[in-house]
Amino acid sequence: MRRGLRWGARGALVLVVLALAAGLWKRDEILRLIAVNSLFAENRIVANFSSMDQMFLTREMTAGTPAPLPQGPSSAEMPPGFDDWLAARNVTAYVVLKDGQIVAEDYLLGTRAEDLRISWSVAKGALSLLYGILLKEGEVPDLDTLVTETVPALRGSAYDGARIRDVLTMSSGIAFNEDYLDYKSDINRMGRVLALGRSMDDFAAGQDARAADPGTRWQYVSIDTHVLGMVIRAATGRSVPGLLEARLFVPMGLERAPYYLIDGHGVAFVLGGLNLTTRDFARLGLLVAQGGAWQGRQLVPADWVAESIRPQAPDGAPYGYQWWVPEGAGRGEVLARGIYGQYVYIDSARDVVIAVNAADRQFRAPGVGAGNLAMFRAIAHGP
Repeated sequence: MRRGLRWGARGALVLVVLALAAGLWKRDEILRLIAVNSLFAENRIVANFSSMDQMFLTREMTAGTPAPLPQGPSSAEMPPGFDDWLAARNVTAYVVLKDGQIVAEDYLLGTRAEDLRISWSVAKGALSLLYGILLKEGEVPDLDTLVTETVPALRGSAYDGARIRDVLTMSSGIAFNEDYLDYKSDINRMGRVLALGRSMDDFAAGQDARAADPGTRWQYVSIDTHVLGMVIRAATGRSVPGLLEARLFVPMGLERAPYYLIDGHGVAFVLGGLNLTTRDFARLGLLVAQGGAWQGRQLVPADWVAESIRPQAPDGAPYGYQWWVPEGAGRGEVLARGIYGQYVYIDSARDVVIAVNAADRQFRAPGVGAGNLAMFRAIAHGP
């Protein structure tokens, strides 16, 4: 009897040791998964959005020689209700440029100017600019090329038959649930792939359901942007962070070295993982407002910028090449936006750029998006 108990105790000890070993082996994955599950918690969201490198795998980029944005001669007068809007939308930072100069700027809720803040889907606009550069230089295929011609791994997936143009305008036709509040949605499954260090490429290639024929219907599908990144990597043999720093960030002279979130295979989370200072988000907007020119250099082809910020979706949806065209847009009015209140708003006609970072847990509530746009327009139009 005692012998059996001894062997039972030893067996239990072995199981405990094995469990501890497995826990240590998977420690980083477990911690990242915990981070994902608490990423948007009310008491942590503000700090989390300025410290994503403490929770996820990352790839740092080079900023080049910093070229600070000039300060305007006077501060802009903010429209009525501005302070209430800041509080209601849980804004953490904003920068307003007029004629290329900073005319308003503030950092709220304990955040700092030097914080590198998560872009979420604002990153999509940066990838679009990169594609335009590479297309002009002949390094990536034209827009009517099938994505499977460049990325054979997508053959047999829902991307079979989709052109690069289709993923660029989010009209690939794949069935993809982008409901952030649904734990089982495709977008949240994708988040867990990233957190656990698995392969984003495999996740994209595993999409096999289609909602419409390619190029016939617009639907906001973030994984389309990842596929655009797959095309860039396959065509050039280089990483997106490496290309972006060489073609855009170093020539522009960012204020701080940015970074991307990456998966376990070192692939950048191009659809939403770019981390920049708020001033550098404003820089990207200024680049677009200037038609792709920066301090006398044409970094992005002007015709590509012009095409990108016009509606390009097949059914007239207000979406260009990874850029949003707001309802009732005036000439040169466009924006990039990300969940929880990240924005880069551009009014080229008035030479105004507004970059906003926020931790707005009510960003999907009725009227919030329209209210944000109304505030941006009120700022741009002035008193």
